[in-house]
Amino acid sequence: MKRFYQQVSATAGADGFAVQLDARPVRTPAKALLTLPTRALAEAIAAEWRAQEREIRPATMPLTQLASTTLDLTGRQRQTVIDQVAAYAGTDLVCYRVDQPAELVAREAAVWQPLLDWVMLSYDAALQVGRSLMPRPQPEGACAALRAAVAGYDDGLLTALQLATTSAGSLVIGLALIEGRIDAGQAFEAAELHESYQLERWGEDPDATRRRRALAADLEAARGFADLLRG
Repeated sequence: MKRFYQQVSATAGADGFAVQLDARPVRTPAKALLTLPTRALAEAIAAEWRAQEREIRPATMPLTQLASTTLDLTGRQRQTVIDQVAAYAGTDLVCYRVDQPAELVAREAAVWQPLLDWVMLSYDAALQVGRSLMPRPQPEGACAALRAAVAGYDDGLLTALQLATTSAGSLVIGLALIEGRIDAGQAFEAAELHESYQLERWGEDPDATRRRRALAADLEAARGFADLLRG
């Protein structure tokens, strides 16, 4: 789509903040008004629209996409989103460890174990670690505690958590990122621990480079969106 506007502004209203293009409010793909809870988020989304040149490229507007998803999907399908995100607790990436080589075992312990310890202390959720790729049931109490944590998020933070969790393949990493326990770079390191280890030895191909770049961008967007929601 060609850029059709000249001026972009963030404005305050009775229900929150909005972004206007030539005094017309931005709407979501489902035609809802893009109402935002904080001025910081409205200003950041306005900057995305302002940065568009001759063509509007939605892929370069992650905050706009996340805000639209919050209104069009998360708010309307909240229980489905909670179920999807909470289900990762049963098969979380950081609970599946190798028994060799020793260097990779050490990396898992150094990067993943502190996250599991944090989840235990923060949510009283003692997830179990196994050294097999075969699925293993997690304690019902731990899964229930993490489900409660997910359900406690408002729609915007739930949208951010969904992106972080599904991108990383880990609810533990997703929660740690959104709660500020780790930053986006550390979340990427945790999510890509095995892949990075292999690439150090065999080199990176173009497909892997594109996938890893997209993952890094998703984690950065999820954390940025969450931070801006909190003002």
